[in-house]
Amino acid sequence: MELIQMEHLSEVLKILDGALTHDSRKAVDYANLLAEKLEGDGQRRQAGAVRSALAKRPVRSFSAAGLRSLPIDDASQAETIDIVNPVDDADDDLVLAPLAQEQLNEFLLSIANFDRWQAEGVAVPNRLLIVGPPGTGKTSLARAIARAVRLPLATTRSDALVSSLLGQTSRNIREVFDFAQAHPCVLFLDEFDALAKMRADSREVGELQRVVIALLQNLDALPESSIVIAATNHPELLDRAVWRRFGHRIKLELPRASDRQRLWTHFLSGKVNLEASDFDQLVVASDGMSPAAIQAAASDMVRSALRSGRGGLTLPIALRRLARTLWDDYEVFDNPASEMRALRTWQPKVFTVRALAELFDVSTRQVTNATRG
Repeated sequence: MELIQMEHLSEVLKILDGALTHDSRKAVDYANLLAEKLEGDGQRRQAGAVRSALAKRPVRSFSAAGLRSLPIDDASQAETIDIVNPVDDADDDLVLAPLAQEQLNEFLLSIANFDRWQAEGVAVPNRLLIVGPPGTGKTSLARAIARAVRLPLATTRSDALVSSLLGQTSRNIREVFDFAQAHPCVLFLDEFDALAKMRADSREVGELQRVVIALLQNLDALPESSIVIAATNHPELLDRAVWRRFGHRIKLELPRASDRQRLWTHFLSGKVNLEASDFDQLVVASDGMSPAAIQAAASDMVRSALRSGRGGLTLPIALRRLARTLWDDYEVFDNPASEMRALRTWQPKVFTVRALAELFDVSTRQVTNATRG
């Protein structure tokens, strides 16, 4: 019986690389990952054999307290990546549109079958580019992927990665990729456009070219089985050569009505008492909001219901909390009269004079005077 199947060739090669380069921690990290994957495949005996071999010469692994120092920027002395270990029981608030979900499933399938497909000559490097406006869930998606593949998420910090020292940004990039190659992880290049801008789109062309070239070289040098995710709010700024390095792409957009219905249901059902027609009103009122903004508004509504002590939530209260998340002009909340006028103008059928009087605990005459004109 074969101890290791073709599906785990990537881990075997990385263990071998760690041994040949005298990097015992890299070998141990990938051996532990191999044992986890074997166990997940139902090969408990083989997983036990790997762990028994490891136990004979213990070396602290990536997930333990003995983690080697994270790469730092020489100018600021700040760490250029953050490490997060997504847990299996983490609250999963990721709600994707059908197409994005399909693309995510394809990416995860490609990761799971990479070695087998590579042997057939049809594998695509495990590189994913996530594009979308702020608040559409790019970071949540990266965390979900790391959780699905049971690996730590190593997220780059643009504020530290992009250095003030000439040439240091390229060195920072190299050290981040060296770290990702030495440790089993998902490398998440957040705010990717800060590194991968079109080389003709800056007055500092020379330095920008060096950064983009360093990025491309490090992407190409990283084993294709290593998982790299990049995210950007500005895909139009990315260098054309960068696009070619990412065979998998997911575009996250502001949710449509059906997506907003799923989001409101996901965040509120079982937590507050709202009628089906109230959910319909929330869907219409939240047009143009990002998933993150909808989640923030929903959390505010739940807190409001809990503070009331009744566990219920009326539509006027819900829409008032939604308005506080939706509107950028906070001047309307300077005093009750201005807020009443704004709410009445926004949703006159919901915010009637009587409803506003109950909501603000004032008389109907006070509401009429406040909203007049």
